[in-house]
Amino acid sequence: MSRLGDIVPKVRSKNAGPFWLTIDIFCGDRDVFERVSDGLKTEAVVDLLQADATLLKRFDIDSLNVVKFSIPRPQIQGTRLDRDMHGASFAALVAEMEI
Repeated sequence: MSRLGDIVPKVRSKNAGPFWLTIDIFCGDRDVFERVSDGLKTEAVVDLLQADATLLKRFDIDSLNVVKFSIPRPQIQGTRLDRDMHGASFAALVAEMEI
């Protein structure tokens, strides 16, 4: 098993509006994309991010060698309880995943 961040060039997370976050895994080439696409289980991402499995969306974009997840923000952006206004910390969590 390998840490996701060690096999892909970039993992990025960001806002997708005040209610959603998006996490992009840039695989770089076809071989890495296939490894990530096959090895990264959606259920593991749900568990890691403590997301609602019925609301998490996964997109495997083979023409770009990107795996993308969209999840509802745990807190609405900018509210008193929001601890990550830009959603950037989620990338670090996903990059640490073993696949």
